[in-house]
Amino acid sequence: MGSKVTEIRWHARGGQGAVTAAKMLAEMALSKDLYFQAFPEYGPERMGAPIQCFNRLSKEPIHMYCGVASPEIVIVVDPSLCDVVDFTAGLPKGSQIAINTGECPATVTEKYNLHDYKVSTVDATRISMDALGRAMPNVPMLGALLKLTGLLSEKEALSFIEDSFGHKFSAKVVKGNVTALQKAFEEVQTVE
Repeated sequence: MGSKVTEIRWHARGGQGAVTAAKMLAEMALSKDLYFQAFPEYGPERMGAPIQCFNRLSKEPIHMYCGVASPEIVIVVDPSLCDVVDFTAGLPKGSQIAINTGECPATVTEKYNLHDYKVSTVDATRISMDALGRAMPNVPMLGALLKLTGLLSEKEALSFIEDSFGHKFSAKVVKGNVTALQKAFEEVQTVE
């Protein structure tokens, strides 16, 4: 990560844990002595409504306190939003897009005309169903993001999840989230 501010925009539906994932990313950035911001943008939407949340990460203090207009990275937690929202709005050519889908990156690139971007996919919903027994794709998508950016190594990320979740959740939930993060690291695919 250079001296500039890296901006990330998350697209999800209320209740999928994207805001929590953005906050976890901020905590992880803190462990790397980075400056960070994590904030949601939503109103009175209910569970299932489209939401956005954002991160900023930098080696230098961040002096912006506005929404993210031109992110370098977009994370689409709910693939149905690809047909509902303009998830490429403000995204410069060559930027990274990670989408929760079982489709390969080449198929997604063609389907949504994403030829100007680096597209990655990971089936975060399946991973969370296998690991946790429910569709909670936030941790697998966070794992994919970490793999793509190199912010934390897989070992560091797994240790963070164990430490962060260990005092809040049962051993079964911690193990499920560790497995989900690990699977996302292993399974994320990219096409450039």
